Amino acid sequence: MKKKAQSIIEYTILISIIAAAFIAMHQYVYRAINARLKQVQDELYESPEPGVETPETPSG
Repeated sequence: MKKKAQSIIEYTILISIIAAAFIAMHQYVYRAINARLKQVQDELYESPEPGVETPETPSG
């Protein structure tokens, strides 16, 4: 019975560590996704519409 209780405690600790790692990673993953979406948004905003030529700026 003692070994079974020890195994249950070990599994509980292992699951707790894994859950803590996922919770800690959540913030970094969230920031990475937001940064990528912002990058795509900026690229779409800067790109001209299809078929519309952008005027060239005169060099002076």
